[in-house]
Amino acid sequence: MSENTDLIKLYSGQILELAADIPHTERLDAPQATAKRRSPLCGSTVTVDLDMEDGRITGFGQDVKACALGQAAASVVGRAIIGRTLPEVEAAQSQLKAMLKSDGPAPDAPFDGLKVLLPAKDYRNRHASILLSLDATLEAMQQVEATQTA
Repeated sequence: MSENTDLIKLYSGQILELAADIPHTERLDAPQATAKRRSPLCGSTVTVDLDMEDGRITGFGQDVKACALGQAAASVVGRAIIGRTLPEVEAAQSQLKAMLKSDGPAPDAPFDGLKVLLPAKDYRNRHASILLSLDATLEAMQQVEATQTA
């Protein structure tokens, strides 16, 4: 019973609000890069389209098919992602992993809204879903960077 109660507490009102209001859910018509990431444990997927100019994200679209935690993470990422650089997104991903896996602090601004997912650190089976949006974004950014340096 206690585990169920803890799981119910995990899905706080703030997480559910974020999950219900994900920005940039329209896919881009002709993106520079697209990346799809899937959590093998739960089957959640996030597909990210993006455009970049001068090393910064200028266009972003995401198709999110994930649990409420993955949706909440995608919502926070979507709100903060325009204008970000590869090092900023890499730092956010690293900080989010540290927050979930090794009691690290919440990611720095503008991704500090991910702190709402701190209670999920005790649910390792949810970590991959929470990381999907940043993982897919990084993969797409790396694709753009590779074509620009080739």
